[in-house]
Amino acid sequence: MNKRLQVVTLGCSKNTVDTEHLLAQVGKSYEIVPEGVEEPVDVLLLNTCGFIGDAKEESIQAILEAAERKKSGQVGSLMVFGCLSQRYASELPGLIPEVDAWFGARDLMPVLRALGVEPSADTLKDRYLTGKVRSYAFLKISEGCDRRCSYCAIPFIRGAHRSVPMEDLVEEARRLAAQGVRELVVIAQDTTYYGLDLYRRRALAELLRKLSEVEGIEWIRIHYSYPADFPEDVLDEMASNPKVCPYLDIPLQHVSDRMLDMMHRHVDGAWTRELIRKMRERVPGVALRTTMIVGHPGETEEDFEELLDFIREARFERLGAFTYSEEEGTYGAEHFKDDVPEDVKNARLDALMSLQKEISLEFNRSRVGSIERVLVDDWVDGILVCRSRYESPDVDGEILVRYPSGSPVGSFVDVRIIGADEYDLIAEIIE
Repeated sequence: MNKRLQVVTLGCSKNTVDTEHLLAQVGKSYEIVPEGVEEPVDVLLLNTCGFIGDAKEESIQAILEAAERKKSGQVGSLMVFGCLSQRYASELPGLIPEVDAWFGARDLMPVLRALGVEPSADTLKDRYLTGKVRSYAFLKISEGCDRRCSYCAIPFIRGAHRSVPMEDLVEEARRLAAQGVRELVVIAQDTTYYGLDLYRRRALAELLRKLSEVEGIEWIRIHYSYPADFPEDVLDEMASNPKVCPYLDIPLQHVSDRMLDMMHRHVDGAWTRELIRKMRERVPGVALRTTMIVGHPGETEEDFEELLDFIREARFERLGAFTYSEEEGTYGAEHFKDDVPEDVKNARLDALMSLQKEISLEFNRSRVGSIERVLVDDWVDGILVCRSRYESPDVDGEILVRYPSGSPVGSFVDVRIIGADEYDLIAEIIE
């Protein structure tokens, strides 16, 4: 009988893709035990996150819990890879000796070989989908980042930007479609940088066209776009290609010129406002999602009020935010004093998110009465859990529809929106 392997994945969707590529390689050599199942396993492998303080704490706690499972005999061998172990490769082995092997985040090959698996060229583009929902999948189009934002540790964790060749991504998309995937969520540290290293040009729009030709893929959604030097042909593709959702995740982080300069974002407030105006003009009805940071070193009340005014003006359909976390090794940690008190950071975060709740509620209520095509992700207790082109998985709300059985899961249906709150919508099937 094959040995039993369980992988626990922490952090972002990019880590999920790494795990799914790894599991596709080992599936013939191991019995895969799903994450969350408390059963004895021969090998427990943790894919960790090391981006900010909360994520690091979660990863360390997960390692300590796994070590306890090992002590109790529930786990044979304990291995750790990913961002946390890449970032603290010299410190962690001495702190948690129960771990049998540590690996970084930049190459899965050493992990596979430690598992006794020699990578197969034929399966390098395969994915073992780990989520309960199979209607969508994340497609990681590049690794690493050449940006040097003041607060971000990703460049020295994940290394320099490296695009995945277009033909490899198209083949991976074909294999995902064969597993029932209908939506691709395109991700990277910076999706708009795609192609500069391989093709000497920004090639995201071309990639979108090629992915849209894959049979079975109906929606393509873009995440993690950088505002500086944004490739405007992506907007043209979004406006003209029915498979590219009118949805864009573009983390802006701030709008104050002073803050953007200190953050090393290579744009100013005027550029940011003009970019948002251009996006809404060239892609009518586009849903914009962004992320903001509050409490960066040096942020004054005036800077924060300018940020709130910008949010009122831009009316982002989706917005997330977090407080500044000083990360060792970053420019911010080495050159700025973390001088905004934690209670002020948290108060600013609360104020910002309260404002965004009002905007989100207004957007959702504006859709009541409309008929929308939705993708059915799941069926739970008589309720279909769906999303439209304006909701991205994991980060946005859902559209909930009463339905007596789960037969439409993984398919598209037309619904009428009949209710809304700040996050979710209520709808009914159009017969």
